[in-house]
Amino acid sequence: MDIDKLFKVPKLPAGSNKRRMPDNPTPEMLKRMRMDTEETFSSGAAVLDVNGGASRDKGKSRATTVEDAEEEDWSMGADADFAPGGDADYFAEEDDEGRFFGGGLTKEQKDILNIFDRAGGEEAREDLEEMNVTTVRRMLTRFERAANKNQDQRSKYPDDPTKFIDSEADLDAAIKALLPLSQSPGVAYPEIIRSGAVERLIGLLSHENVDIVIDVVEVIQEFTDEDAGNEAEEDEEGEGSREDALKQLIQSFIDNSVLELLVDNLSRFNEGEESDRQGIFHVLGIFENLLGFNAELSTQLVSKTKILPWLLKRIEATKHDENRGYAAEILSILLQNNRPNRLQVGKNDGVETILKILSRYRKRDPVDADETEFMENVFDILCSALGEPEIKQQFLDSEGVDLMVLMMKDKMQARSRAIKVLDYAMSGPAGTAACETFVDALGLKTLFSSFMGKAHMKQKGAASHAASEDTAHTLGIVSSLLSNLASDSPARIRLLAKFVENSYEKPEKLLEIRDAAQGRLKVTDKEIEDEKKNMAAEGEEIEPDMEDEWYLRRLEGGLFTLQTVDYILAWIAMEDDGVRAHIQKLLDRKNQSFKDIVKVLQIYHDNVDEDPAEANSDGALSQREILRNLIAFLEAC
Repeated sequence: MDIDKLFKVPKLPAGSNKRRMPDNPTPEMLKRMRMDTEETFSSGAAVLDVNGGASRDKGKSRATTVEDAEEEDWSMGADADFAPGGDADYFAEEDDEGRFFGGGLTKEQKDILNIFDRAGGEEAREDLEEMNVTTVRRMLTRFERAANKNQDQRSKYPDDPTKFIDSEADLDAAIKALLPLSQSPGVAYPEIIRSGAVERLIGLLSHENVDIVIDVVEVIQEFTDEDAGNEAEEDEEGEGSREDALKQLIQSFIDNSVLELLVDNLSRFNEGEESDRQGIFHVLGIFENLLGFNAELSTQLVSKTKILPWLLKRIEATKHDENRGYAAEILSILLQNNRPNRLQVGKNDGVETILKILSRYRKRDPVDADETEFMENVFDILCSALGEPEIKQQFLDSEGVDLMVLMMKDKMQARSRAIKVLDYAMSGPAGTAACETFVDALGLKTLFSSFMGKAHMKQKGAASHAASEDTAHTLGIVSSLLSNLASDSPARIRLLAKFVENSYEKPEKLLEIRDAAQGRLKVTDKEIEDEKKNMAAEGEEIEPDMEDEWYLRRLEGGLFTLQTVDYILAWIAMEDDGVRAHIQKLLDRKNQSFKDIVKVLQIYHDNVDEDPAEANSDGALSQREILRNLIAFLEAC
């Protein structure tokens, strides 16, 4: 085997028309050939930048092509290409020793590389490999120069795009080159603030070219991502340093009115274009990042911008897409534990809009998982808003109770969410009118049909979880009905009759749910006791915060359901002698009594959280007072 033949460098294709050079060309020959090439350029050859602009700065690769160059002495045909493969630099480059060489790239390939060259060429690629303060400053300087140059040319030639299109391409590339800075927030973000890049980016949100605005929006989203730099700086910097840098950058953006400018740009985007759709998605992503970092910004976002009307209009669209779903998520976040924002929803006819959207799911289910998530978010938006008495009244005026009752009857996917909405709408003294409307709309029959038909104890997986959630909200509705319906009113009599019919089947069902809740609570109580023992063995003190945490865990572990069931049992036992006797008989079979219910209600009473002013505004008893009366009655039994 001839090793030399195996590793022999292949020869150039025989058909190549590339001009051949002698093995050892003389300096005079090289000089003469170079002069011939320059004369060809000056005699009329068209020299064009691949991006339609002027030549780049010194040190950057030249991106020129020579078209229709005729040179008979080079033995090239009239219709032949200037160089093999359209290599624009075939004769244009030489090294230090005078040897000519070509780039070996086609015009299209050079166009791609020139985009990177605009962002700094080889320096930019080196910057990505080693991120330090010097590198960051260099990148920010390139961005500043590109922005200033574009602004200058746009001001000089506002009516001639050919004059500034080249600088706009440079600016586009310079903005995108900033994206890697998000991987080193501890190093980059302080420099971004110090250099004035924040103000420069915010200023570009008002740029005439929407594509530039989209670039800026994408960069801001990357900068404000809570996970920015997590992987890159895991071993280099502490978590505190990264978070501090992110906090300072976000505050700098807020101080420069980023919220207002982002919302103003939403109306500029045309979602018929893919790039604009992505722009809206990035804007919503920025809102999510900022609200996730500081939830208090939600009030400022709603009060100082027109984001709320835009979100309501966007989710009202009939065609579902990614941005519609994202808009619903942002609206849901804005209403979490925020009374001013909820009231703003009411002022913008948000309740009517939301009910209109939800009515579409009365007769049909969402087509896929994304639309299902959207529907659930809209229901959550309504539930959040119903935390305010003013919104409950608007919900009632817009016939929201009637719509939810119809949804319960239709038994589509929206049925479970409708039960949840009714639970929120009918709770508290402000839900009294909704309770009366619910009974008038024949909601009792549908409610108790759902209550009796859910064998959630035998179900497993997601279905079991949904059934358990339905049961919890059904119990909440019954509890609100007993608290809010006036004594001896027709509506209350109809409610109590439901517990008597069919041989007291509903009190029996309540006791079944009670047993299941007690079983879950025992497991949770054992876990908490074990934790207390471990803390005592290690000499740790139990702080008040831990007691609150344990109580919340007990509520989630079955205590909340147990409290609601016992609250209902106490009410119906006090209202009807026959029901009371039947409950007593069932408790005796399990070696229990009303004293067990009293213990649960006492815990409920001691931890109830309510607003006395709201409870007594119309002369109604507070929740705590109702519990005291129920406890006193059961103790006397």
